[in-house]
Amino acid sequence: MSDNAREGIRLQKVLAQAGVASRRAAEELIAAGRVDVDGETVREMGRRVDPATAVVHVDGARIALREDQVYLSLNKPRGMLSTMADDRGRPCVGDLLADKFDLMDQAGRLFHVGRLDADTEGLLLLTNDGELGHRLMHPSFEVPKTYLAEVMGMPARDVGKRLRAGVDLDDGAVVVHSFKLVDSLPGRSIVELVLHEGRKHVVRRLLDSVGHPVQRLTRTAVGEVRLGNQKPGKLRPLNTTEVGSLYKAVGL
Repeated sequence: MSDNAREGIRLQKVLAQAGVASRRAAEELIAAGRVDVDGETVREMGRRVDPATAVVHVDGARIALREDQVYLSLNKPRGMLSTMADDRGRPCVGDLLADKFDLMDQAGRLFHVGRLDADTEGLLLLTNDGELGHRLMHPSFEVPKTYLAEVMGMPARDVGKRLRAGVDLDDGAVVVHSFKLVDSLPGRSIVELVLHEGRKHVVRRLLDSVGHPVQRLTRTAVGEVRLGNQKPGKLRPLNTTEVGSLYKAVGL
């Protein structure tokens, strides 16, 4: 065992502190060969790691170990800007964090992962993990984003096919990964779209291009992280599984 491996904290304790499992259950995971440290499968109980530098995977999913890194889900309300501050005094995401100075002091600078326009509500991720946030926003990683849209009219049967084939917008073609009708109402419909794009107003422009202007738009998922029944304006920490799924989605 190297000198570095003799320093730090026992692996089973690190896993327990990260919320993966109890220390006893973590020992069973290690013994079963389900834990990797820096690309190496670890089976011995005496292994020590530095949570600040070690890259640990359990069953192939990376585990967030650093106590100073924060991963949050926000249900951004309609009418709120996706910024931490606004010089014109308009409501913004930063306002929701203003009473959490203890969190801000602990976490350092939080930032929003991508944006939702003011009229779009729903899931917005907040973190201070720069590497993960950068990759989630970079189009090359194609992290899927799911939206629920209330639109005017009833989509024709070929609308989904047209969207999946690709639509030419003024800034290039956009392909929708999936499209389905969720509900129909008098004069309007509820549809769900999944796409890998993050261009400005892309969902609204897509649906307008096929003749169904958006009346209300909600982002319900980023990758495997889902909004669920989280109330507008509320924050919640992501759990270990959710953070691991985001790491996996961007190859970390």
